[in-house]
Amino acid sequence: MKRRTFVTQTALVSLGFLALSRCTLKSSKTSNATTKLPLKTDPKGYLDLPEGFSYKIISKKGDPMNDGLRVPGRPDGMGAFKGPDQKFILIRNHEINLSPLSESPFGDENQWLDKVDINKLYDAGKSIKPGLGGTTTLVYDESTEEVEKQFLSLAGTYRNCAGGVTPWNSWLTCEEDVSNADGEFLEQDHGFVFDVPANADGLVDAKPIRGMGRFNHEAVTVDPNNGYIYQTEDRHDSLLYRFIPNNRDDLHAGGRLQVLAIVDQKTLDTRNWEEKTVVLNKELPIEWIDIDDVTPEEDDLRYRGMKLGAACFARGEGMWYSDHEVYFACTNGGPQRFGQVFKINLKENTLELFAESEDKTVLHMCDNLTITPWGAVMACEDNGETNRLHIIDQDGNIQLFGVNKSSKSELAGAVFSPSGKTLFVNIQENGETVAITGPWDKLHS
Repeated sequence: MKRRTFVTQTALVSLGFLALSRCTLKSSKTSNATTKLPLKTDPKGYLDLPEGFSYKIISKKGDPMNDGLRVPGRPDGMGAFKGPDQKFILIRNHEINLSPLSESPFGDENQWLDKVDINKLYDAGKSIKPGLGGTTTLVYDESTEEVEKQFLSLAGTYRNCAGGVTPWNSWLTCEEDVSNADGEFLEQDHGFVFDVPANADGLVDAKPIRGMGRFNHEAVTVDPNNGYIYQTEDRHDSLLYRFIPNNRDDLHAGGRLQVLAIVDQKTLDTRNWEEKTVVLNKELPIEWIDIDDVTPEEDDLRYRGMKLGAACFARGEGMWYSDHEVYFACTNGGPQRFGQVFKINLKENTLELFAESEDKTVLHMCDNLTITPWGAVMACEDNGETNRLHIIDQDGNIQLFGVNKSSKSELAGAVFSPSGKTLFVNIQENGETVAITGPWDKLHS
């Protein structure tokens, strides 16, 4: 993905999130809105979709891969990239740490560990208990709707949850885990970000980007204008971070890690749990505060950040950059804990509460977000009940697009192919990646 393509695609975000600004996610208009294409009950009881749409499970845990390993379980965030010969590349996270071995790419007893270069794993667990998280890469032919190749591309990490695409054609994958090396089987401290190139060359060296901090990472997004990287943290008392690299072409060369704070409102609690401290559509001036000791042994980065005055958020998760704007979701923010969406205006240096759900029939704990080819927002839910896919159009209407009927698993990693013809989404607990096709034009015509 060239820089121009990256900027064009992310510019769609501002159109999609414009819809959110017109909707408090609680009105009868949205909760009772009729879909342009009504959902059709899936006779297989797997995934309800609108009329005319169909799904295909293209990859599932346990499937053999081209490197002699098997597809690991718990797929999560994903990024899609243009590939060779009119194909494209999908990089997929796996949110696993040490167990269960039934989710391991190396077999039920890690018996296939000798099939990989053990030196490329971040934490090989002394070749006995390797980290089972990481990423797999798929080469997909959209014309045949077939996976041509899939393989392990990053290994030895823990709980790779979300991440973000970069202007330099790679996927930044994040560890949502802060386990410490224990002198026994855990050889490394965890809680880092790793860069995985979007190519089909096999397993990459797992090298943590230490300057981006050690904490319970969730998602990232990159400002292509200056290379600044914004990061969310999946904690009930999380912070919003910014990494300014010394060399944007070499993230391992260090840099400055900063935390977001509200000017003249030290340690503002934006969660709105106990009282309404942040109101919709009010811009709050922000500042960025440098923080040191960014790879602490203790998981205390957020606590030290709050002492410096950093604002507190409720489980920061999905995140995107638009035209000088950064948007991010807070999964259980708001008085009902049904979710919030915030916007950072990088030109004006302000923070704004863009949306706050007060009706779980409208939106219930959104997690991963993506942008449709026509500039609307697609939101994945993760609530432990009925999980859905929603489309929020540019007029502020929310329409239901999909319902997971196969399990109570979250839907994760929704992303469109570069052509815009195929939507990919993971059903995490099922361990399945699904390709969805259909008359997309009818959803926005």
